Amino acid sequence: MQAGMVIIGAGECGGRAALALRDLDFEGPVTLVGDEPHLPYERPPLSKEAMTGEAPAIKAIATDALFAERSIRHIHSVRAVAIDRAAHVVQLSDGSSLSYDKLLLATGSVPRQLPMSGLGGRCVYLRTFNDALAIRAHLNAGNRVAIIGGGFIGLELAASARKLGATVAIIEAQPRILMRGVPAEIAEIIHKAHAAEGVTIRTGQGIAAIADDGNEVAITLADGQTIVADLVVIGIGAVPVTALAAEAGLAIDNGIAVDEHLRTADPDVFAAGDCCSFPLAVYGGRRVRLEAWRNAQEQGALAAKNMLGAGEAHAAVPWFWSDQYGLTLQIAGLSDEGKSIVRRDLDDGAFILFHLAKDGRLVAASGVGPGNAVARDIRLAEMLIAKRASPAPEALGSQAVKLKSLLAA
Repeated sequence: MQAGMVIIGAGECGGRAALALRDLDFEGPVTLVGDEPHLPYERPPLSKEAMTGEAPAIKAIATDALFAERSIRHIHSVRAVAIDRAAHVVQLSDGSSLSYDKLLLATGSVPRQLPMSGLGGRCVYLRTFNDALAIRAHLNAGNRVAIIGGGFIGLELAASARKLGATVAIIEAQPRILMRGVPAEIAEIIHKAHAAEGVTIRTGQGIAAIADDGNEVAITLADGQTIVADLVVIGIGAVPVTALAAEAGLAIDNGIAVDEHLRTADPDVFAAGDCCSFPLAVYGGRRVRLEAWRNAQEQGALAAKNMLGAGEAHAAVPWFWSDQYGLTLQIAGLSDEGKSIVRRDLDDGAFILFHLAKDGRLVAASGVGPGNAVARDIRLAEMLIAKRASPAPEALGSQAVKLKSLLAA
């Protein structure tokens, strides 16, 4: 009997991979294993709509009926605890086991823990829908929320908390918010938007102590000042879930190490999404790990193809986005690859920064503006990056020159 395809991790990536296997006409068994009680769902809404919507709901990527119709077995509320690669068997936390022909690890990432004493029940992290519901209960007028970390999650959560009337303070150890991958010019726009909405942002501030007495939390900053909050949300990054792979003897390199086909050193084991690092051809084979919604979607679909023998290389350009107070920030490519920046001003105060490598090649584009003001140009920039184009800087900077014309050239 055919063992079929087993996918560990029922998030965006794993769920998309299961559906893609059926789209590709695979007829053998497909089993999806997840440790949450829910159907696979999208995580970006957790810091936004799930916080501010009248009736917070999971944005599931499939229904039980669809899984049943497509003969996808979804095992929820259990963890994979061991992989026997020689026997092609996965052991589960409920004592059962699954045989596989090909195995996909889509184990995702978890919030980086704050290594301090004094944390209690009012100090929380945001990763799951249940986390979002617990945080939302505190986001109302009169409540004080402190957010440790000025990255995307912390800032989106701050915007949601302000929308619901809570008082918000953000504490960031780095000299500015959005230090990772976002240019200072754009971070400044986002900082000003938060300040205008009444958010207190303390940058360049370490934390000396945290004391959670069960009623409120007192955070003592390195400069001696104290911030008191009813709830503290810690958002200081994420770490890939790799223990299962490591214990099975697979290589770990800032995530589960895979090749351009998302295959580990074991030809029958693949990894995709937040949990894996992979070489990106458009950046000379640089090994990267991406925590992004679209990457999870794309790699889930690509892993399914390659589990079926397609041998297709990952070639997508990284893309990230964030919505805060009606502003949308979008980034295509890896901005840290750039050595110089060209600015293009658009309408409504929107602008795009084009990041050029030393040889003149376009390697990234970062944009910010109201609504969808930058979306079209960022998409065109993404296509230019994929083509490894080297457009003239003056053309990139001129609003009179259409990016589409540079693409055609």
